[in-house]
Amino acid sequence: MGEGLEGVPMSMERMLEIPVSIVPTEAIRAMRIIGESRGWEMSRFQDSTLVHRWAIIVPIAKRARVLGLKVTDGEAKGLEIRSWSYVPGSSGRLSFVTFRIPEEFNEGWKEFLNQWTTKLPRCPWRWTFMRDR
Repeated sequence: MGEGLEGVPMSMERMLEIPVSIVPTEAIRAMRIIGESRGWEMSRFQDSTLVHRWAIIVPIAKRARVLGLKVTDGEAKGLEIRSWSYVPGSSGRLSFVTFRIPEEFNEGWKEFLNQWTTKLPRCPWRWTFMRDR
């Protein structure tokens, strides 16, 4: 039988995934600007995620490119943002942002999220479907 992990400190984290009305590059840029102003060391990464779309009645799975930025040193060490978008049908792009929030950053999380939204070109959770001309 294996031994338990009692006594071994384990860093806890939360995940927050939200659909947004901005493109992935805007989400990453806003976090990079905040991180640079706070003196955080960060590293970029690219990944992929599985997304689904429907063709008539058959689901089709495909991969979407994920852009990411992770804080490697500073008060928010371990904070990570991942963002991607895809077109699920014949039109209309869906974008998502996922934050990985380390337990140690709980104190500064709300302030960071507020600052992140102010750096974006528009409110990330408000959509405009039709505009008056």
